[in-house]
Amino acid sequence: MKNVLLVSFLSLGFLGGAQGLTPTVTSWLINTNGTTGRHYVQGNSTPIVDADLANVQQVQYSTNWVYVTTTGVPSYITGPFLGNPSITTNQNAIFKISRNPSPNAGAGTATTGGNIGIFINGVAMFDYRDGVAWNSTTNSLCGGPGNPACPGGPMASMSWNRDAVLAERSGFDCSKGHPAMGNYHHHQNPSAFNLDLNVISNICTLYDAEGLYAIDSTTHSPLIGYSYDGYPVYGAYGYKNADGTGGITRIKSGYQLRNIATRLVWADGTDVPDGPAVSATYPLGYFREDYEFINHPGQADYLDVHNGRFCVTPEYPNGMYCYFATVDAQWNSAYPYLIGPTYYGVVTGAKVNSVTEATTVYQPVNGLTENAVSELRVFPNPSNDVFVVQAIGLVQQAMELTLTDIQGKVVGKQTILPGSTMAFFDVSTLYAGTYFISYQDAAGKQSKTVIVH
Repeated sequence: MKNVLLVSFLSLGFLGGAQGLTPTVTSWLINTNGTTGRHYVQGNSTPIVDADLANVQQVQYSTNWVYVTTTGVPSYITGPFLGNPSITTNQNAIFKISRNPSPNAGAGTATTGGNIGIFINGVAMFDYRDGVAWNSTTNSLCGGPGNPACPGGPMASMSWNRDAVLAERSGFDCSKGHPAMGNYHHHQNPSAFNLDLNVISNICTLYDAEGLYAIDSTTHSPLIGYSYDGYPVYGAYGYKNADGTGGITRIKSGYQLRNIATRLVWADGTDVPDGPAVSATYPLGYFREDYEFINHPGQADYLDVHNGRFCVTPEYPNGMYCYFATVDAQWNSAYPYLIGPTYYGVVTGAKVNSVTEATTVYQPVNGLTENAVSELRVFPNPSNDVFVVQAIGLVQQAMELTLTDIQGKVVGKQTILPGSTMAFFDVSTLYAGTYFISYQDAAGKQSKTVIVH
């Protein structure tokens, strides 16, 4: 089936992409208004405004490549990272991504620690791992802060590799990210913990924050990034069938937890040095090798071993191989989260020191890109303190919000920044009564009624 689909899609010419401004060029959130990053310090729910620019600073492209210049700092607030004193810092990075990705003829190149791609706001994309593994000789963890080095060094292949999404949950911020020596990144779907149907972290309770986008089960999720093999990464929902039919559904991981009590062999039966027994300290899912891949023939909404599939999307109406940021039915992150454990395509992307070929600088035109926002929610409502405005979907252009009283007098203005999803109206000094929060979207001017009491 894989080869048949590839031939079919190639016949439509979708992989070339060198003649026009393809999504590989146009999908990035370019900072055009000087927005800077912000971060929380533990114990203080008032964010600190940083000097570093947020999102992407420049996009250049040639026939075969796109070059993304970024600080790696998102427009949403980062931190605090409990137990980790690091903060998000300017990475001053240039990422090179192929405009003409090609499939790998073999089994696929394994993902590695560190960057495996980048999100459309310039933030780094990591795979499942956190650099910690099990040393079967000493029967203890190795690698990472506070542990002895693993045999062979930090990039050595170990039999049991720790899953960062489960093991480091307490150190993620509300947006499900954290820094590695200042390099802020996501191992998983970059939507806030408190927007999941089952909230598994309370970090958002004190530190209001959000993520790159908010999941919407009624519409196709946005394109949220590109992998180092040049293929796009989408959010959690897509068309049920690869041809764009069947309605919107959650796109599902083909991996599941193994039914094991001991860690003696891999899922394929390979005998490896023993890992720790499954326990409360090392629960199933603590290591990547606790998962097995299951084929789901005839079920198009399940992904392949690389966590992707060939399918039609809004950006690729003729079809493209796409990865998805998988979540479970409660919207909690589901292994392998973004990409992996192997890439589908030939890995040609990388972080580079400079651009060494002639390129064209992409100039975004404000107003031509419509926000992929399906709904605006306001809470709490009524309120005597603050109204929180949450955009469901992806904000690609700044959303200007206006708060007016019943006579039409403007009493407040706020903006939801591109690559962010929230804004706040302080109403603690307003008289009790009815007010309106208005905004402009593709359907025209919209308004939400709110009550101050």
